[in-house]
Amino acid sequence: MIVGEQKKISEIKELVVPYKKILILGCGTCVKTCFAGGEDEVATLASALRLTFKKDGKDIDVTEFTIERQCEDEFIQEAAERISDADAVLSLACGAGVQAIAKRFERSPVLPGVNTTFIGIQEQHGLFTEECMGCGDCKLAIFGGVCPVTRCSKKLLNGPCGGSQGGICEVDPGTACAWQLIIDRLTSLGQLKNLNKYIPPKDWRTSNSGGPRKLVREDHII
Repeated sequence: MIVGEQKKISEIKELVVPYKKILILGCGTCVKTCFAGGEDEVATLASALRLTFKKDGKDIDVTEFTIERQCEDEFIQEAAERISDADAVLSLACGAGVQAIAKRFERSPVLPGVNTTFIGIQEQHGLFTEECMGCGDCKLAIFGGVCPVTRCSKKLLNGPCGGSQGGICEVDPGTACAWQLIIDRLTSLGQLKNLNKYIPPKDWRTSNSGGPRKLVREDHII
């Protein structure tokens, strides 16, 4: 899932201060799971903004609404009337959701209330870890399902650096050595021979190094 973190209230306040009528628009999927932009976060932020501006003596109209996903038109349509009625939209979606709303409503200022951080998983309640960079050329089959591009601090593709101790990365003592995880995993699968093959330097052209990417499924285009 896409993991994000809500911006600080001071930064959000600075973004919305030019407007009198604000719609805080939540997203009910990824950012809800990581406690950044679901219904609860929308309600909490709306209350905080009302209180903050009341203390400043500023009159501001804050409304709240949450849709399932801000990155899909069928759900965006549910908020169309509210978006059109607001001076600005404060989106608590990821960056893709913010841009989807902005593209659909060209005359509505759309402000990001969340910092999009990474593609990851929920390890436990309240703990999210980065697992994927979306590089566009997945080699997880070779590495036993552990990605060295994302999880190795040095992005090494042909074995460990030799600096880790006790399975801990030398760059970050709070991070497990990705290559220790890879070797342990391949050993348990009986696939350690995968590492006999040389992996050439990463071709970053499949990532976003060449600009925004597109995925076209002509069999689904109507």
